[in-house]
Amino acid sequence: MEVKAATIADALASLTDPTQNCASTFIPRRETARFVNLYLNDEDIRYLPAKEATSVSATDTLSIIPSIAGGC
Repeated sequence: MEVKAATIADALASLTDPTQNCASTFIPRRETARFVNLYLNDEDIRYLPAKEATSVSATDTLSIIPSIAGGC
């Protein structure tokens, strides 16, 4: 899905827009859930200096990956 955004936070906000109807499970209340990993062009945003305030461009890819955990 393509969105126009200046930062990662803006992109996430646009995905949580009720008309988009796709990210509310992963990003409740516009705060990234603990079990969701976000990558900007294969870089984990937790390790970016500006985190969700990082600027993005039209050629960037933001990946939203739910964590998988389990056990016996």
